[in-house]
Amino acid sequence: MKEISRPAEAPPKRSGHFRRLSVALVVAGLLIGFAAYSWQPSPRAGNQGDFIPIEEFSRIIRDFSEEGGYFLSDNFVSNETSYLHVMDKLEEIGSVGEDAYIGVGPEQNFSYIARLRPRIAFIVDIRRQAMIQQLMYKALFSLAETRTEFLSRLLSIPISDQETPAAEALLPELIDYFDRRPGVEEAFRGNLATLFKTIEEDFQFPLTEEDRAGLEYIYSIFWEANLDTRFWFRGRWSWGYFPTLRGILLETDLDGDLGNFLAREEDYQFVRGLHLQNRIIPVVGDFAGPKALRTVGDYLKENGYNVSAFYTSNVEQYLFRNGVFGDFAENIRHLPVSEKSLFIRAFTGRGGFHPARVPGHRLTTILQKITIFLDDFDQDRYPNYWALVTTNFISSRE
Repeated sequence: MKEISRPAEAPPKRSGHFRRLSVALVVAGLLIGFAAYSWQPSPRAGNQGDFIPIEEFSRIIRDFSEEGGYFLSDNFVSNETSYLHVMDKLEEIGSVGEDAYIGVGPEQNFSYIARLRPRIAFIVDIRRQAMIQQLMYKALFSLAETRTEFLSRLLSIPISDQETPAAEALLPELIDYFDRRPGVEEAFRGNLATLFKTIEEDFQFPLTEEDRAGLEYIYSIFWEANLDTRFWFRGRWSWGYFPTLRGILLETDLDGDLGNFLAREEDYQFVRGLHLQNRIIPVVGDFAGPKALRTVGDYLKENGYNVSAFYTSNVEQYLFRNGVFGDFAENIRHLPVSEKSLFIRAFTGRGGFHPARVPGHRLTTILQKITIFLDDFDQDRYPNYWALVTTNFISSRE
């Protein structure tokens, strides 16, 4: 078995999900569902005018991206259990079914995209590894026609038995199905080879040796930890502190309703369709950097888009810490926005309990109109991060 490169302190493994199936006939039967798949844009993905040629998609990533930077964590999955709390507010006061979405980080973006229904999306992250992970997701969406197949490929758990959930299965049924099965190394190896081929040949995006090692590292975590995959800080023990992928998928909004992009087949199909149109584009970029956000802004202006929502997570906390928040604000000024354009922020609790905090959640998710943000910035109302997240914010409870 080839050694998989990992940071010095890798997350722990669950013994129950790391068993190797040694009987060749059993493995062969399980792998039936993992035949090679040649990616093609779906004719149902959208109008022909919506399709971005794959050469252009690959060019945009390369031309818009900055040099990769360091961040102190591996965001395999979101750690924000409150991420669904603002969904109703997004629909109530934001733009739905039009314009552009900008986000950062891993799969949480897909839930916001599913709810907002934008025409195009950019995922901008300072880590090149995050861009590679988004290309991994794009490949998985392209290969997986249903939610069940998506989870199967993500977790390297084949779905060839009689108990395979139906396309309309409820999300808890899907979770239960995959919770009762281990990842299979042969499936992981075969799927990984397909991911490399899909990204490099079908998406026409060349991977460096470091990119390939990073993709193998990321994908191996999902194979080994499965639904226990979590966010973790590099170099220090934190694997058990953050929510699992299972928990993130099963989070609810304030009314107790499931809202992840995998909760409904139609939401999954919308996100998949946008991927098949090559209209979810990952870019390597610093929010306060000189190129990525400004270039995205230029592209949106040239193509007649406004920003419907910009999910920043808690990145602004680090921009204040590094003394570059003003550069970020100027980059925001460069984006095309309307009165409906919104920030989606996650406040971590540093500095005090947020007025909009929901008990039982480590983070607080809030909104703010981008036009209000720019006015407040010009009035010097943001001396620090606490002032940013408590001035003219929109609570999920309002």
